[in-house]
Amino acid sequence: MKFFKKNTGLLIRLDDVAENMNWNLMDKCEKLFFDYNIKPVVGVIPNNKDVDLLSFPYRKDFWDKVRSWQSKNWLIAIHGYNHLYDKVTDKKDFFKHGGNSEFFGHSLESQISKLKKSIEIFNKNKIKVRCFFAPNHTYDKNTFQALKSVGISEVIDGYGLVPYEYANIKFIPQLFYKPIFLPFGIQSTQIHLNRWNMEDFKSFENFIIKNYKKIIDYDYALSTLNSSNTYKVLNYLTKNLLIIKRIYSKS
Repeated sequence: MKFFKKNTGLLIRLDDVAENMNWNLMDKCEKLFFDYNIKPVVGVIPNNKDVDLLSFPYRKDFWDKVRSWQSKNWLIAIHGYNHLYDKVTDKKDFFKHGGNSEFFGHSLESQISKLKKSIEIFNKNKIKVRCFFAPNHTYDKNTFQALKSVGISEVIDGYGLVPYEYANIKFIPQLFYKPIFLPFGIQSTQIHLNRWNMEDFKSFENFIIKNYKKIIDYDYALSTLNSSNTYKVLNYLTKNLLIIKRIYSKS
């Protein structure tokens, strides 16, 4: 029982957080997280140029807000550089995801440059960053090499039932695009507030109220990383089943 209890939990991951976004729902989520002592991962786009996101209301005190989240022990993550997709992959990226990409397909030098520019913006605004997740989940081996070259060795993405390590990078799996709680495993769930309406938020609120005791923070998720053969087999089976499902669902 202790094994299952230790290795069961859900990490909340917020995507596409930028100066321009759905601040009405973001503010509601912030209150919800405060009420239930939830510490999410916030994926910040440091230099957002995404036209779709730019259509949302602008917040001039954005970086003050990010610093306030950091003071509450929310984890601030690098979510790309400008969120512009200028490469396309047909299910050939590292996770066999496919689609548009800001990183996949670029040279190592280009990816390092984007990451350095991102980190410079975070540093300028006094935000500490230690992890990354790419827009649209698309990576290649250059991405991982670039991350290590700028001192980032943690990624919230990929397949698995529990955190794992590959190429000297620690991964926390991201399996779901909506709040789902599994009876076993450590994963993150992806939240896109900019695609939500009030009905979506109410559903999320009800999920939090029902499951808040099972929601974990980033450091706890990472602490469960284990390189034993049992964990490797669990992740191997999960990875291959989900890759097959994803490939055939898009074919």
